Amino acid sequence: MDCAGTSKGDKGLNYRASHGFGARCPGKPLNTFGDNRRVTTPNLIPPSELTQRIHQAIAQAGGWLPFDRFMAMALYELGLGYYTNALQKFGAMPSSGSDFVTAPGMSPLFGQTLAVQVQEALQATGTQEVWEFGAGTGALALQLLDSLGDAVNRYTIIDLSGTLRARQADTLLKYAGKVRWLDAWPDAIEGVVVGNEVLDAMPVQLLQRTQGVWHERGVVSDADGFAWQDRLTELRPPVDIEGEQDYLTEIHPQAEAFVASLAERLLAGQGGAAFFLDYGFPEGEYFHPQRHMGTVMCHQLHQADDNPLVAVGQKDITAHVNFTGVALAAQNAGLEVLGYTSQAWFLLNLGLAERMAQASLAERSQAQRLVNEHEMGELFKVVGFATSPDWAAQGFARGDRSHRL
Repeated sequence: MDCAGTSKGDKGLNYRASHGFGARCPGKPLNTFGDNRRVTTPNLIPPSELTQRIHQAIAQAGGWLPFDRFMAMALYELGLGYYTNALQKFGAMPSSGSDFVTAPGMSPLFGQTLAVQVQEALQATGTQEVWEFGAGTGALALQLLDSLGDAVNRYTIIDLSGTLRARQADTLLKYAGKVRWLDAWPDAIEGVVVGNEVLDAMPVQLLQRTQGVWHERGVVSDADGFAWQDRLTELRPPVDIEGEQDYLTEIHPQAEAFVASLAERLLAGQGGAAFFLDYGFPEGEYFHPQRHMGTVMCHQLHQADDNPLVAVGQKDITAHVNFTGVALAAQNAGLEVLGYTSQAWFLLNLGLAERMAQASLAERSQAQRLVNEHEMGELFKVVGFATSPDWAAQGFARGDRSHRL
């Protein structure tokens, strides 16, 4: 593999996390080392207010900050973090100043096809509200609302970014009477929840096995900016990892807690379902011995890198989703698993091929990327949950992989 210039577009498409199994460069791992050793990563830009706040947080924590707290500040610190500041994020080309494109921005057929599943779920649960977490530009919401019509009487968006909420409001202006924004979760949720590339942006904890001993990886301050430092820990991955080689990986307590909280609110309501589309793996693949450099990646100007300690607040930080952990969190909280499959199977089950046959050549070309196994079709997965097991979701009719979770 040519590892120079690793990017989201290394397979002809600039979407988030185009890297898959083995796609990290063997010569470019995140810095690995033993307990209490540092690898310095100098900032490429002058210190910002955000970096100063993170340095303060490190000092207040005794000189060492767990990576999940660093990631949370880098992405979500009010007004300064990547997802709450005014920087451009979503777009098809780096010339726009954007960092990545997601499926709704790639093809309107994505949302139109997903709407088939959402409408079925609305009917099955007897509800008329759609909830979306992290709605980005509002493109998916617009596609769903255009497709669902009177099947939806309210569309609720929960998004932390004031800048993105303003952009969503512009995109959804014609649906101003249907769309609302909330800052916090209500005690009960009724309806169908959609989350496209939401779970991958939830902070993760980093675990490093060095010479057979597990450490938690955190961040410290030094004269040049931020640096890694490992500390002994009782934390472990959810499964034993074969082999004795040094091994870097992630655990996802925040994503699992998010799904559990969502489950509690859906069960407190009168019925509902949830569908999450994201890149990731079931547990057996996630913690494969060959995936020894973890999955944390950053995205800026449609280029990918594996160093979250530079350009803090100016680039996305993501980690692949452990879909087994997410499914168990939902089940343990009382939800039923409707299914788990690749994005390709999910969209094809819902009629994407028929929609593509009626589209223009340019539209077909863009939509093909949604299901191409070398692009989004296989790396991206879909998992569905419901408060009741009394119906079968069309999106999982063929190719269901729930048995692999």
